[in-house]
Formats: sequence, structure tokens, C-alpha cells
Amino acid sequence: MAGASSRMPPKVAVLMGGLSAEREVSLVSGRACALALGAAGYQVVEVDCGPDLPLRLSESKPDICFNALHGRWGEDGCVQGLLEWLAIPYTHSGVLASALAMDKARTKEVYAAAGLPVVPSVLASRAEVEAGHVLPTPYVVKPNNEGSSVGVYIVRAGSNAPRLADTMPAVVMVEAYAPGRELTTTVMGDRALGVTDIITDGWYDYDAKYKAGGSRHDCPANVPDEISAACQVYALRAHAALGCRGVSRTDFRWDESRGLAGLILLETNTQPGMTPTSLAPEQALAQGISFPDFCAWMVRDASCNR
Repeated sequence: MAGASSRMPPKVAVLMGGLSAEREVSLVSGRACALALGAAGYQVVEVDCGPDLPLRLSESKPDICFNALHGRWGEDGCVQGLLEWLAIPYTHSGVLASALAMDKARTKEVYAAAGLPVVPSVLASRAEVEAGHVLPTPYVVKPNNEGSSVGVYIVRAGSNAPRLADTMPAVVMVEAYAPGRELTTTVMGDRALGVTDIITDGWYDYDAKYKAGGSRHDCPANVPDEISAACQVYALRAHAALGCRGVSRTDFRWDESRGLAGLILLETNTQPGMTPTSLAPEQALAQGISFPDFCAWMVRDASCNR
């Protein structure tokens, strides 16, 4: 680890906050990770990331960066490129995998090329989406490069074309609606950590993900062995196909009336949430891995050239 003293534990800069729509969630994730890494014996400095990030890093001189950023600039290859330039080892995926996984359309192309099941989708302009249905209903409209269910519209059968918020980008993804249960699998290196069934009263949106009581997690999921095994195999294949490193989490929809044919991949998250209600730490704990140990494993796995 570059610059680490033989007498002192490595200094870890926990990158959090940032400039995306997921800033507040990232702050919660980052603070939780900072506490966990302190408990694991590391020197920790918290860095709320802004335009002065290169200066902050040059001043704090960390041995490793723990990336707890979510959304654009922190999850899409941008900060990863900066850390490569500065030659500071960092956690999670590298530049290419981060950029690919953040782009939902390109992620689905990679999935399809790897033989993984997806539903039809297209990229369309706001004007096209608002003028009429670009796919048969029901379908979903969402940004192509945001996470945490930011800006998701479900267009039901019989509904008019949606009116999108001004905050939506000029080009969006329109995707056939996949009915069924919301399942997810975390990958830790070359290991899948099981399957969680996410249970909500409605759509698994931003509030359901991050507000207390917004959703219930059945971990491990009460699903047939065939579905549990498929989720874990598919998540490992997605992780490898995208070139992910460290920890990732792949989300699924499963229409149980169709058995294995009803299981499809939605997306792979290269920066899974690390909040008290987050799924990846919960799955790790179900495998006997405490939160400090989970965070410490990511630090030990950190590198450049990811």
C-alpha cells in the first residue's frame, strides 16, 4: 500500500457526498463506512467530494480511497479516472466497468452478449416519450445513467404517455415492464452472497430504498433453489462480463408464474449502498461477515488498474 507506515495502519480516505442526485445517501453510506473502518483499525479521513477533490486528496495523502460515492461522477468512471491519475489505490470497480454499468443501455448490451436474460428497451428523447407510447404498455421510463430508482415512471396499460419532470435528461430509457418480485444478489470478489427478496407496498423507488420502513428484506429469499442458484450464477456472470471488481450488486425481477423463464436482469450496481437499510451489508452479515469486516475486505482488495 503506497506510503503506508510500518508502524501505523493505512490511512483510508472515505469519499462521500459528491455532486449527484444521490448525495445525501452517499453521505450516510460514507459515514457508516468511516465508522466501520475506524473500528477495523484503520486511520480514517472523511472527504466530502466537490470540485476541490484533487486538492483535498493531495493534502490528506491517503494510502487508499474507499469509494462511498453514489450516482454520476462517483459511480460512472469519473472519480475512478482521477484516482488512477493520482495513483491512489481505490475500492470497487475501475473506470471501464463503472462507466459501462452506469449506462443502462450499454449494460443490457453486455448482458445480452453474455447470454443473460433482459427485457426489450429503447433510448428515446423526452419529446418522443411525451408525444406517444414508444413501446407497448406497460413500460418503464427512467434515466439511462442514474441509480437508486431516481426518476422512474411506470406507464400502465390504458394510461396516456407520461409528462416527464424537468429534471429528467433529454434522452431516457424506455423499457418493457417486468412484472414480479424484486430480487438482488451481492457479489464479493468471486463469491455470490445469496439472494434477498425486496418486499414493498408499491414500486421499489428511492423512498422504499432509503427510508426506514420503506421496504422489507427477506434474506435469504424464500424462493425455489433453482431461482436462488440462477440469481447467484447470473450475478457472477454479470460482474465478470462488465469487468467489475470488489463488491457489486445485481438486481432482478422474477415472475414466479413463469419459473426460471420469468427471471430477468435489471442492472448491476458497482457502488452498492452502505446505509443501515442497504442490501449488500445485510447479505454479507447473513454470511457471517460483519460490517467492519466487509468494509475492511474492500480496503484490502483496493488497487489501481482496476
